[in-house]
Amino acid sequence: MERLFLETKILVDEAGAIEGLAWPFGTPDRVGDVIEKGAFAGARLPLPMLFGHDPNDPVGVWAAATEGSDGLRLKGNLLVDEVARAREVRALVRSGAVGGLSIGFITRKAEPRKGGGRTIKALELVECSLVSIPMHPGARVTSAKTAAAALAIAGALHRAASAFSKR
Repeated sequence: MERLFLETKILVDEAGAIEGLAWPFGTPDRVGDVIEKGAFAGARLPLPMLFGHDPNDPVGVWAAATEGSDGLRLKGNLLVDEVARAREVRALVRSGAVGGLSIGFITRKAEPRKGGGRTIKALELVECSLVSIPMHPGARVTSAKTAAAALAIAGALHRAASAFSKR
């Protein structure tokens, strides 16, 4: 199984609902891989939500997967009422310590890309993990209510500070 790490902003509400852009189309990850629209067709749900790709550390379930024009979007739930580890992961997400998604998949059809990496045309999606250090800089979790505003503000402050320091 191959693993690709995706940068995200993970947002989670009190009940553990979580959603995000697990793979953005049109840009390569840090090793040069691009996954084409249509490659996720036939994703089987529910999909395990793991922590750090550890098959012995499931923390939730991804219940919906949709390929939009921007990429693969996932919706699911951390099992905060049933699994103590899921409550810990929710706290890590809220604090910003865990901010990435990483998909685990088996490549079914790919071609090499000039300059490195591959163009992946078909794959079997096996799992999607919450991780602290993601591979793809374009992925984002888009809903988690309480964390959304804090992460947006932190990002804006970081961009402003960077712009100010360049002057």
